[in-house]
Amino acid sequence: MTVVNEDMVRDALSRVVDPEAGVNIVDLGLVYGIEVSPRSVQVRMTMTSAACPMTELIVDDMHEQLAAVLPPDVAIDVELVWDPPWTPDRMSQAARSIFGWQPQR
Repeated sequence: MTVVNEDMVRDALSRVVDPEAGVNIVDLGLVYGIEVSPRSVQVRMTMTSAACPMTELIVDDMHEQLAAVLPPDVAIDVELVWDPPWTPDRMSQAARSIFGWQPQR
């Protein structure tokens, strides 16, 4: 029996790449929250812009990556949120390095 936990979910989500940025959604800071229960996984996330043309593709990929690691009876719920708005400050240092951005001092 697979025990579902937040690390497992975050790892699966790190395989979802924003095709415009070429960086995974976890390092981009698009994942705002993960809630895990025995019967469901809820992910709160945003996009870099409300007009992002890749939203549907990214959400579909999230479902696919999560379904690959979760037991089949675990429901997957992805909730798009816009508050707080995404900013580059949410990106990991690894993502900032990809774009050649130096840490703020």
